[in-house]
Amino acid sequence: MQDSPTPDSPITATVDYHRDGVQHGFLKLPHSHDESAWGSLMIPITVVRNGEGPTALLTGGNHGDEYEGITALLKLAGRLRAEHITGRVIIVPMMNHPAVLNGTRTSPIDKGNLNRAFPGSPTGTLTERIADYFTRHLVPLADLVLDLHSGGRTLDLLPFAATHRLDDLDLARRCLDATLAIGAPNTLLMAELEGDALFDTAVERQGKVFVSTELRGGGTTTPASVALAERGVDNLLRHAGILPGAPAPADTRRLEIPDAAHYLQAEHRGLLEFTVNLGDAVRAGDLIARVHDLERTGTPPAEYHATVNGLLIGRRHPARVSPGDTFAVLAVPLEQ
Repeated sequence: MQDSPTPDSPITATVDYHRDGVQHGFLKLPHSHDESAWGSLMIPITVVRNGEGPTALLTGGNHGDEYEGITALLKLAGRLRAEHITGRVIIVPMMNHPAVLNGTRTSPIDKGNLNRAFPGSPTGTLTERIADYFTRHLVPLADLVLDLHSGGRTLDLLPFAATHRLDDLDLARRCLDATLAIGAPNTLLMAELEGDALFDTAVERQGKVFVSTELRGGGTTTPASVALAERGVDNLLRHAGILPGAPAPADTRRLEIPDAAHYLQAEHRGLLEFTVNLGDAVRAGDLIARVHDLERTGTPPAEYHATVNGLLIGRRHPARVSPGDTFAVLAVPLEQ
């Protein structure tokens, strides 16, 4: 018995990916709801093309409360002109547009976390349908993909650009070269939580260069974090030969998050008190945080200690914490 063919995506684009010039349009996904029987989600997209050459797919808003990438890509969509480039740039500043409009990590429509929905499904939830369109329609057009993230409302992270260890050593080298070109203060090799469901994996499985970032967080932006995102985008486009010139030189520290043990989860509910600062070096066994009981006085706080020698590269932003919340992320120097 033959498998049924995969249905085509319900998403249609109002832009022509193969036409020269600058186009601003939408990815239209039918969405029937109480306020609009024949409505559609309208995900903004910009395509800038100038003849033959490499294609970069630039995305932000994979999570709706991560604003550095959204801001940088909205600005890029307004300033990039076809005569500036060779090849094509596809810009989707707000992949999970409903989540962006709601200011939340996940979609208010189906509670979908887009970056845990890949490769997606053309007949699944709205979030899965968005993931499917990127996997089967946009990624195949691209030579390299940059997905701009930050910590959102619940995390604060030292700014870094990241890639992964891959079985395909040639692809791994090309991904690392592109990641270094970003020029972030830190360059990481990351072991991801829930890696099989990430946009990262959907791109890498197609043999395409993938780079991600984490650019601070806290559900806001700073002049420095937006400038870092903008500079990183321009550097990557220069690295790819889409913009003229070479990437701006930058010093970067090479680090690794080698496995899930470097993500520390709380086992208690209460008020989180850090005893070290973001960016501090720690040694295995060092006290890094306490969780204070909010139900009664006189109860000793739970203490949490570093599991390895390394660097506190990420921390929970809200002081309230619950069991299962990742409250600290440790990175170690990369063995080159």
